[in-house]
Amino acid sequence: MDKLTQFYTIISPILKEYADLPYSCQNLEHKLIISDDKKNYLLMTIGWENEVKIHGCLVHLEIINDKIWIHRDGLEDGIANDLVRAGIPKSEIVLAFHPLDVRQFTEFAVS
Repeated sequence: MDKLTQFYTIISPILKEYADLPYSCQNLEHKLIISDDKKNYLLMTIGWENEVKIHGCLVHLEIINDKIWIHRDGLEDGIANDLVRAGIPKSEIVLAFHPLDVRQFTEFAVS
């Protein structure tokens, strides 16, 4: 199995599980978006809260050079922890939401 397929088979069900979680506000929903090439994964929050339109990115993952780059992680416990528990080594995960000079102090890949 190639790396892209391996990542897809791990990432997709994890994000689907989050997408299926109900909001307490019935007018909000999660929407999982996966690019056709399976290199970008977005978990969005969409809907209305009172008179305010909600349209925000909760999680954005991108596959770059056989690593998972986490550009946005708005989950309480962090998507990186879910990926590690699912078997992806920390050396294949980049916390891209941290500046480059900070990444060296995490347990994850720098780039």
